[in-house]
Amino acid sequence: MKFSLENKSAIVTGGASGIGRAIVEVFVEMGARVHVLDIHTTAPEWISGSPMGKIFYHMVDITLAENVAQIMDRIGNETGIDILVNNAGIAHIGNAVSTEPVDFEKVMRVNVHGAYHCIHYAIPYMVAKRGGSIVNIASTVASIAIANRFAYMTSKGAILSMTYSVALDYIDQGIRCNAISPGRVHTPFVDGFIAKNYPGREAEMFEKLSKDHPIGRMAKPEEIAHLALYLCSDEAAYVTGSNHSIDGGFTKLKQA
Repeated sequence: MKFSLENKSAIVTGGASGIGRAIVEVFVEMGARVHVLDIHTTAPEWISGSPMGKIFYHMVDITLAENVAQIMDRIGNETGIDILVNNAGIAHIGNAVSTEPVDFEKVMRVNVHGAYHCIHYAIPYMVAKRGGSIVNIASTVASIAIANRFAYMTSKGAILSMTYSVALDYIDQGIRCNAISPGRVHTPFVDGFIAKNYPGREAEMFEKLSKDHPIGRMAKPEEIAHLALYLCSDEAAYVTGSNHSIDGGFTKLKQA
């Protein structure tokens, strides 16, 4: 079967909702055993009701190195680690002056330090297997600028550089590392952002943000998940050190 993840052990951070949830569901459908790392103290109902032996939930604060080390050792010693998807992240609105140091540090700790911790502690188990696939969820703003996203853009630029570094350093160990740079994706986070910042104008702002992409809509989480599936499958064995935009034409066609 094409794009099979049968007998693969996968880790998805921020896998309880949004893009992460879609990636988990697609990976499970294709045969993987998936470990979800998220900050919530209990697993969401969709995970607790999933088939036994397919999805495993772990409450982990990825900003804490010791927490990540413990869970990577547990998973690595039990089944090994074949796939790591660094999906967990937070956003922030502000420019270089309005972004306070505490906010900048928070974004860096989750988006950059968190991804580093997972990569740092997962790679030895991939090396032991002589192979593995790492996918980092970056963003279109790693490559182009939008207003008032200073901390978020900085963090996603770091994720992209991290991707290239890991791909080069571990290519001889059979480890592939790639990035996905989505445009705006319709998730509960987006709905919450609109409701919080534009009360009473939700429909108007949703339409405006959707039309910001040349294709005329936001992405669906499962569309990002299908790209992650390809990059983690054996069909992508020749793909490493690359950034894959999936943005409805936003990066290249926006100014056309």
